[in-house]
Amino acid sequence: MYYYNINGAALVSLIPLEGLGAPVEPSNSWRLFAAVPGDPVLGRGSFKVTHPGQLLAGHSLEALDASRLPCLDDGPTAAALSDGTTVSLELDENVRQTIADGRLTAVNTSRPGWEALLRWSPRPGRKRVNILAIGDVGSTLLTGLKLLGGDVISSIGICDLSRQITDRWEFEMGQISLPWNYDVFPEVEVVAPENLFDCDMFVFVASKGIPPVGSQVKDVRMYQFENNAKIAAHYAKMAREKQFQGLWCAVSDPVDPLAKTAYLESNRDENDQWDGRGLRPEQIQGFGLGVMNARAAYFAKRDGRLSSFLTEGRSFGPHGTGLFIANSIEHYDEALSQELTRLTVTANLKMREIGFKPYVAPALSSGALSLLLTLRGEWHCGSVFLDGIYMGVKNRYTPAGVETELLPHIPDPLFGHIREAAEHLKTIL
Repeated sequence: MYYYNINGAALVSLIPLEGLGAPVEPSNSWRLFAAVPGDPVLGRGSFKVTHPGQLLAGHSLEALDASRLPCLDDGPTAAALSDGTTVSLELDENVRQTIADGRLTAVNTSRPGWEALLRWSPRPGRKRVNILAIGDVGSTLLTGLKLLGGDVISSIGICDLSRQITDRWEFEMGQISLPWNYDVFPEVEVVAPENLFDCDMFVFVASKGIPPVGSQVKDVRMYQFENNAKIAAHYAKMAREKQFQGLWCAVSDPVDPLAKTAYLESNRDENDQWDGRGLRPEQIQGFGLGVMNARAAYFAKRDGRLSSFLTEGRSFGPHGTGLFIANSIEHYDEALSQELTRLTVTANLKMREIGFKPYVAPALSSGALSLLLTLRGEWHCGSVFLDGIYMGVKNRYTPAGVETELLPHIPDPLFGHIREAAEHLKTIL
């Protein structure tokens, strides 16, 4: 292992690095950064390392499955570098202990400006949340954050094209309080568009052209992509201009492609050329998997054959086509998983058949509840950058970076569905 001191931060690498000065003695500092190779555009920017093999395969879907990661536990491992040369890799005890302690952050040193990550840390204390667009979804999400977020939210800003709408909801939210305990809920205030990124968490709920109930549109989410992508791109570029350092949250449909749109567009210069100076991939997350997981639980509670999902199941993939629900990881059943997936994916159509737009559960399960779990650093369902797309998985934000759940072994059929979901998302963007 090779250690470097970068302006006071400790960086370790499996191979010698050029341009960083001479290697130094191993660091015992609380936080250690690990240099990992990766594509400058489609590679992850940084992430929490939970397995030694992620130092070699942390950008791929294999990062979710310990059994599919390279093994660095049995002595030196041969690996090929990008220039074709082969080197012998071996972890030292210091790095092993740092991983075990949850203190190792992988940094993609191929990305422009990666050095800034060695100095960055989240602001402590309660967070400011700004919400763009207060329609059906936005107002329901806002209500959830107001009632449940007092422990992690300092205040909430709301912005919409209609000042009448924001005035209404500022007025409504201002009249929600407990008697004699008037500061327990975060205050809500109207925020101007130019101040949208004066916050810690930006929530994108803007949408244009939701098909009416009764329309013949089969894939409502993808119907919205073209128009919503233009709006997302605008606010991604605004985040770039403001040098936003918080979390950019995509809640509008289609969640996962919009998250990638925000990432790509924020990193283009005035000539539409990629420069990597916008939002880092880990600064963006898609919030659509929460309601899919909740819908799976709804059906699992009502059918004993599917009940294993409640204690052993997982949800993977996008909010829509490509989603896959596993009835269980340890006792995986392909037929039951396919059935539960079908019920989950078509649940929104059932609500439309009843005669209503399916927005309440998404606004709360994918929106308010998942956003609050994120702010609390707790496990939640959301789409993080992995394998060049935003993939829905169980994850959480930690002091060492974004952590994706590492399962001991994902059954081959299930891993195949996860890969299919990723390939589907790549065809979109």
